[in-house]
Amino acid sequence: MPRQPRRRSYDQYCAAARALDVVGDRWTLLIVRELLAGPRRYTDLHADLPGVSTDMLAGRLKDMEGAELVTRRRLPPPASASVYELTGRGRDLLPVLRALAAWGAPALDEPRPTDAVRAHWFAIPLLTVLEGLGARVVQVSLDEGEFHVRTGGDGQVEYGEGPAADAEVCLRTDTATCRALAGGELTLTEAVTAGRAELRASAGATVL
Repeated sequence: MPRQPRRRSYDQYCAAARALDVVGDRWTLLIVRELLAGPRRYTDLHADLPGVSTDMLAGRLKDMEGAELVTRRRLPPPASASVYELTGRGRDLLPVLRALAAWGAPALDEPRPTDAVRAHWFAIPLLTVLEGLGARVVQVSLDEGEFHVRTGGDGQVEYGEGPAADAEVCLRTDTATCRALAGGELTLTEAVTAGRAELRASAGATVL
């Protein structure tokens, strides 16, 4: 049986309450967001979760291991480092994060002076838009960095940080346009037509 998180249970015989017993703590779902992009070292997680203390992050990861959302493994030499990665149950939270991102997109407005920004944070809000390009690998470039999304004909999607060597389509845009696309204020075709986004396809591929 999975070890129960350190927080007290809601003690309610309700599926939503049981889920919140596991993922309702501050930072837990944002750790899942980071690990959906692939295995991460503790230092990398800490760098991309600005505002979390080292003690808090370590505690959350321990709870998530106990709840069987996360596993830790040692990379072989020469890396000789430990990484955290999601279990199947942890990856099952992707639809939850997609729903939260869709619900929260209209509240983004303009970035606040205190807001941190990472390019790959736009991966989940843009999944629906990028799925419209068909089953392929799409690389997205922003001033803040790059990420890539893999969409499959079976409806499965994955995303990761950085460029993709096998990218079939490259999308260049900015965070304001990402926000508009995620919030449904703009379609990808409209963004390209307006000059707010640039789409380039590899040889033999077509887009839009």
